[in-house]
Amino acid sequence: MYILSIDEGTTGVRAVVFDESSRAIGGAYEEVESSYPRPGWMEQDPLHLWSQTMRVVQRALAESALQASEIAAVGVATQRATVIVWDRATGEPICPAIVWQDSRAAARVEALSAEGFFVTAQAAATKLEWLLDNVDGARSRAAAGELCFGTVDSWLVWKLSGGTAHVTDHSNASCTALGDPFVGGWSAEMLEALRIPEAMMPSVVDTSGVCGRTSREVFGADVPIAGVAGDQQAAMFAELATEKGGVKVTFGTSAMVDINTGDSLVLSENGAYPLVLWSLAGQRTWCLEGTVLTSGAAVQWLRDGLGIIAAPDETGPLAQSVEDSGGVWLVPAFQGLGTPHMDSNGRAVVGGISRGTTRAHIVRAVLEGIAYRTREALDALLADTSSDRPARLRVDGGAAANDFLLQTLADTLGVEVERPETIQATSLGIAYLAGMATGFWGGVEDVRASWRSGGVFAPTSERDRSENRYREWCEKVAAARLGSISQ
Repeated sequence: MYILSIDEGTTGVRAVVFDESSRAIGGAYEEVESSYPRPGWMEQDPLHLWSQTMRVVQRALAESALQASEIAAVGVATQRATVIVWDRATGEPICPAIVWQDSRAAARVEALSAEGFFVTAQAAATKLEWLLDNVDGARSRAAAGELCFGTVDSWLVWKLSGGTAHVTDHSNASCTALGDPFVGGWSAEMLEALRIPEAMMPSVVDTSGVCGRTSREVFGADVPIAGVAGDQQAAMFAELATEKGGVKVTFGTSAMVDINTGDSLVLSENGAYPLVLWSLAGQRTWCLEGTVLTSGAAVQWLRDGLGIIAAPDETGPLAQSVEDSGGVWLVPAFQGLGTPHMDSNGRAVVGGISRGTTRAHIVRAVLEGIAYRTREALDALLADTSSDRPARLRVDGGAAANDFLLQTLADTLGVEVERPETIQATSLGIAYLAGMATGFWGGVEDVRASWRSGGVFAPTSERDRSENRYREWCEKVAAARLGSISQ
């Protein structure tokens, strides 16, 4: 028997089949489309997310030469805080999904914060309120019990189960700003403040545990859905950061930096926010998370916006083809600045371009900018938790395949950087969580025994030079914020 993991990210969806030794025996990936109808807005079509998900599931099973009945359990990890509302009877979404990076309700965040509510611009809470206020009939239909709300995990589990399971887990619920951190359910005060009927909210379940079963008509077999998690929390589990103080960085659409704070909810003074890592057997573990809002999406911009690369894997060799960036610098704030600045209106800034600038210089500046923003976020979390930099930092995600990026990160941090053999750690982590719930793996120690390294990058003699470049780059970040003020 095998475990099927579904990893629905912001820019693409992946399905992977793992065997008992946690090796991927088959997988598939498809990009998902986003639209940007206004500055700061970002939307996706929920039905497109679903159709792309089923495409990769079918391709992954075919590549593995398996039938759906040979799957022991399904795990679902997704982008978090993206808002989807659908009709309870028909299962049809009532409008496009509002993606977590969308900043249309940022002003409302400031008002709620002034009232004492803990909420961020990336959370689902104000996006759901905006949707109910601006989609015709949504408020009355929600009050009548006709609508379901969910983040992407809830939507996919609903669809996989044929509409029989309306759930989310503690890790995803904590990313909505609608949860009660002390009881683990939904906050009555927050729901009342935003006029959100509790009847439209999903049930909150353990991260690792059977929460539904796939529909034979939809999936082809009756299989336990045994793991649901936010993508970053799943990646954290795959990186084995299961003890207090564990740290990881995931390079996806954004770069997400997490530190395990154990059973303590730690508040930040540096633009990070506390989240539930996971709930296992009813016991919740917490983390503090920092965000670099644009990471992999900056590389996509090189491809889709500028057209100077054909594929992301060109960026590493291009960056290494020049001695330095030729004076070019870039602050990757295409969707705002996250930790520690928390400026949702910030915008990307590039400078230092001369007549001698080539595409290699621009590519190098982009990768350096991602590494430097990652350092900013990591240092903020370490300050909040009074922790030292780890001797070895584990990283994952698509951009973790980029040797130049990881070497730059090692040099600017002055610590070793390690990637796992499977850089798609979110897929592996949710497979672990689903497999543990069904006895496929006995527990964390079984998981730990199967972990394999994919390479370590040690700081080089470039350390001092990199530190100087970082200090110069920090002076440029203000431009990204000043640019937002002038809009």
